[in-house]
Amino acid sequence: MRVSKRRLFRLFRTYLPMLSYWFYPNPGSADYLSPKVLILFSVLAVFFLASFALSHWRRKHQNSITRKLTKSWPGALRIFAIVGVVLVVCRVEDIQFFAMRILWVFWLLALTAFVLLQAWLWKKMHYTIVQRITVDDPRAKYLPGKGK
Repeated sequence: MRVSKRRLFRLFRTYLPMLSYWFYPNPGSADYLSPKVLILFSVLAVFFLASFALSHWRRKHQNSITRKLTKSWPGALRIFAIVGVVLVVCRVEDIQFFAMRILWVFWLLALTAFVLLQAWLWKKMHYTIVQRITVDDPRAKYLPGKGK
């Protein structure tokens, strides 16, 4: 199947604004006091503080399986928060190529992949250890048991 040059040019001209929106190296000025930036900073601050709270909760938890499965959560939250702050600062300070919108898409995809992977691991591997309670019944030695 051959595509004509005219059709290819029309297709390119149609999708060029969308591609330049996502991949433009310097998407425009932002301000530290704009609502989007303030919301992003507050969400990233919650991520950072939640990582310490999660670390504290993990150390105090009794179930060893839960402690094992949540081992990577505090570090991952800190990394996502720090990378998000770097992306916001690069956008506000007009640092080219680090201010691209596509980097936020990659950040969000990585966060989603991490959450889905952790949910899958949790469902697959989480269990509780039920302790057995043995009752020492003195009548047991007089009751008939299994045939020998």
